[in-house]
Amino acid sequence: MSASHPSLSDRDIASIAARITRPVVLVGLMGVGKSTVGRKLAAMLGRDFIDADDAIVAAAQRSIPEIFETFGEAHFRDGERRVIARLIDEGHGVIATGGGAFVDPATRAAVLEKGIAVWIDCDVDTLVERTSRRANRPLLKQGNPREILNRLARERAPFYAEAPIRVVSETGPHADTARAIIKAIDEWL
Repeated sequence: MSASHPSLSDRDIASIAARITRPVVLVGLMGVGKSTVGRKLAAMLGRDFIDADDAIVAAAQRSIPEIFETFGEAHFRDGERRVIARLIDEGHGVIATGGGAFVDPATRAAVLEKGIAVWIDCDVDTLVERTSRRANRPLLKQGNPREILNRLARERAPFYAEAPIRVVSETGPHADTARAIIKAIDEWL
């Protein structure tokens, strides 16, 4: 854990969790750890966790690559927008979004209005390594993953930067990133 994020006791975390009255919505590029860190964060806060991509798959009864292939990205983003709005309204504790979700103006507005948006950021080298472990990344099948991730990072950074909280995901334990998020939320509240 970095020196800038001193250890939080269970009592500190419980005190901070009691002040969180809206869903914590994790945004950022694919591979930054939104789902993995989100599960850890939810457990620490004593809240439920839901991955928007899993909810989209359940609603569509198709995998994300199938939705992209059959209907295209615009159709996927439309469904994603509706699902994320529903998840926020249902009051889930921690919601992990897909990498492109926060780029959509309506999704971004809903998250900023009704949730606590947290941008998990990460260097591209780490993203390339992490995303290479899974084959279900439709946008990375369209060319060189490093070039695509660099382009997406450049294009999406201005949107992600609208999140009031930004935490950098290091290569260390996911619990460290989750603690850094809790500390940043505490400072933001």
